[in-house]
Amino acid sequence: MKTPIVPFFISHRGCPHRCVFCDQGKISGANGAIPSADQMLDRIREYRRTSGLPAVEVAFFGGSFTSLPHSTQESLLVPLQPLLASGEVSSVRLSTRPDSLDSSRVGFLCRMGVKTVEIGIQSMDDGVLSMAGRGHDAAAVESAFACLQEQAVSVGAQLMPGLPGDTAEKSLDSLSRVLDLGPAFIRIYPALVIAGTGLAQLFAQGTYQPLSLGAAISLCKVMLHRSLLRGTPVIRIGLQPTADLQRPGTVLAGPWHPAFRQLVEAELFYDLVSRLLGGQASEGMYATVVCNPSRVSDVVGQGRANRVRFLREQGVRIEGVRGDPAFSRHEVAVLLPGETRRGDLFSNLKYSTKEACHD
Repeated sequence: MKTPIVPFFISHRGCPHRCVFCDQGKISGANGAIPSADQMLDRIREYRRTSGLPAVEVAFFGGSFTSLPHSTQESLLVPLQPLLASGEVSSVRLSTRPDSLDSSRVGFLCRMGVKTVEIGIQSMDDGVLSMAGRGHDAAAVESAFACLQEQAVSVGAQLMPGLPGDTAEKSLDSLSRVLDLGPAFIRIYPALVIAGTGLAQLFAQGTYQPLSLGAAISLCKVMLHRSLLRGTPVIRIGLQPTADLQRPGTVLAGPWHPAFRQLVEAELFYDLVSRLLGGQASEGMYATVVCNPSRVSDVVGQGRANRVRFLREQGVRIEGVRGDPAFSRHEVAVLLPGETRRGDLFSNLKYSTKEACHD
């Protein structure tokens, strides 16, 4: 069973910059106050009690943990040491900026039981980073990875396609460069225009146009597929739909959808089934699709969108989508009259950069 994560949000804390896309309070739904030792220990006890599991993982999200004053970092990590020693807390993870990491800081984190660090990268294009107000370049990302990996810390990477100056080509190049660094996992957050941010000002001035929902789905589909081919898990696509984020007037523009990842994965499986049909679909053809039970909703599409689309665009009636646990999460079979065609996301799909560009 997966170890429960006890989250503490320290939004904006430690950040030396306010990037054009950022309002961590609205994004995380938290005010970012530094929790006291008692507050942390109480929450950890409650998570352990409700989960019924012997250990939990503690996570500090938002902000830039390693940019905090050292005394504040100690106030957050030192109270956890007895629980780490007893095994009640298995490990600690946190997020930070790439330019706030060096060998000394990473050494301190290791001594304090930190095993995973997520780096807010957003892009590996120096021009995009400059326009976003990040305050560092791509070389800082490479240096941060090296410092963490030298001390056996697991590294997660956060990417944000669709920032000012970005293109699909630049986003895919950023992904490729990050994958080459060997991250343990990736999160992909398409840029949104959040009220009160620099992007909101640029959008109001007409100098910034965010990705449309369709363009973001097409781009993230290719980013997800290329990550899968490299064996790197993509643990989130799109922001968590917090109450603050869903409040009217918070997201002013951009590819916001509370189930964005499902839209992306439904596109992957639409393409996979289409490839298996081999361009030989004909009016009046009917088929049944078999997949892993966890993928039925992705094959069907949100609101049955894929089934409707097959009928409308290819004249193929999908009579049923059946789950079979013998199939991996990446496989499907298309059952046609007198013929079965089986394939998977790895062997039967290949995307060009051009296919990531859609509006």
